[in-house]
Amino acid sequence: MRLLFVLNVTSEDRTVGDSRCTYDNLQLCCVSFSPSDACELELDTNTVNRYLKLSDNNRKVTHVEELQSYTDHPDRFHNWCPQLLCRTGLTGRCYWEVEWRGDVYVSVSYRGIRRRGNSYECWFGFNDQSWSLFCSDEVAVYVDCPAGSLSFYRVSSDTLIHLHTFNTTFTEPLYPGFGFWSPGSSVSLCGLSSEKHC
Repeated sequence: MRLLFVLNVTSEDRTVGDSRCTYDNLQLCCVSFSPSDACELELDTNTVNRYLKLSDNNRKVTHVEELQSYTDHPDRFHNWCPQLLCRTGLTGRCYWEVEWRGDVYVSVSYRGIRRRGNSYECWFGFNDQSWSLFCSDEVAVYVDCPAGSLSFYRVSSDTLIHLHTFNTTFTEPLYPGFGFWSPGSSVSLCGLSSEKHC
């Protein structure tokens, strides 16, 4: 299963997929993306929490129970936040896909999200610095920063199913990110696809 993530965020509702959200408005849709919207994500190794293990040439990250020996860095997520960001901030229209297993948050965040502490200010989707979808399997993401849109879709074969849309004004670049709830959960960056999904 694949999921399309299209950016359209409201300030009132920032996390889709937790117990506070419902999917009463699921609908089928047809979406096409320009090849120029495709972007290649690169994980920012300086942000990787020590309970996350990188593999496959830094294209896959897995939540593990063993503490990893990454050097200390001010950008690294600490304590109870097993999450990471991608290296490049997005300011235009961007499309990407990831595949995941287990309990994962697929997110976008401002660079300034807190990295230390035991509060929701650090966790993707629970503050005014980030937006997030809790899901499993495979996701595609489309961001239109100038339009202030972030929409989530589940992709089944070549069908997109709309899950949720956020609307807001983005005031700074957005960084794709991933958070993990349970050991064994993983995210892999997928190859790019600019084909039409219907």
